[in-house]
Amino acid sequence: MEITLTGKRALVTGGNSGIGAAIALELAKAGAKVAINYVSHPEIAEQIVHDIQNSGGEAISIEADVSSYDLVAKMFTTLDEAWGGIDILINNAGIDGVKADSWDVEIKDWETVMNINLMGNFYCARQALKRMVPQKSGVILSTSSVHELIAWTGHSAYTTSKAGISMLTKTLAQEAAPYNVRVLALAPGAIKTTINQNVWNNQAGLDDLLEKIPLHRIGEPEEVARMAVVLVSDVASYVTGRTIFVDGGMTDYPDFAHGG
Repeated sequence: MEITLTGKRALVTGGNSGIGAAIALELAKAGAKVAINYVSHPEIAEQIVHDIQNSGGEAISIEADVSSYDLVAKMFTTLDEAWGGIDILINNAGIDGVKADSWDVEIKDWETVMNINLMGNFYCARQALKRMVPQKSGVILSTSSVHELIAWTGHSAYTTSKAGISMLTKTLAQEAAPYNVRVLALAPGAIKTTINQNVWNNQAGLDDLLEKIPLHRIGEPEEVARMAVVLVSDVASYVTGRTIFVDGGMTDYPDFAHGG
């Protein structure tokens, strides 16, 4: 089965690193035009654009802090001017934030995570839906996490934001379904990116992590990206309002393999 996104206009927020960069590259391989959103390291975003163009694809980079509604609105206006709209939104920008117990965490640190992960997700989805609903087509795919289900001590803002994305996805999907617009979330588990390098690059941390994964290995960004391409394509045309987990079985609670 060949998946094609030829002619589709895609935006990947946080598209210049990790999972976002991998998704951007896979979308381009499938034929989509790809806009790489970034908030820092423009040189990396430009390199990804360059790589896509060198492979015969079409790409641009757009700077915008997704936690600012005005900057998000401006980003979508830039897309309108460049390509006349949007067909695919990959709502990927996010951070895990400062680790601290809830009674010790600084309020500003907690708010920062929520503003980027959840408010930013909504701001981008709102702008995308304003364009997708009138054209009666489009897909929004948000990057969630296994931590929309699994608690994570010291990261209450992160887990809350991801659980919020889950319900936001369901609600937006319900609202947009009559207009042939699908809304989904993709929840990675332990993926080998720089954000968690301090864990997988440390033998003790790696051993502990692998005990939590039935497939007993860390995933690669490309494995998440390939699933993203499937979900935004017509192959998944009857799927909406759900979170798809790409986690090596982490949410299967492997400790219970040894009995309850």
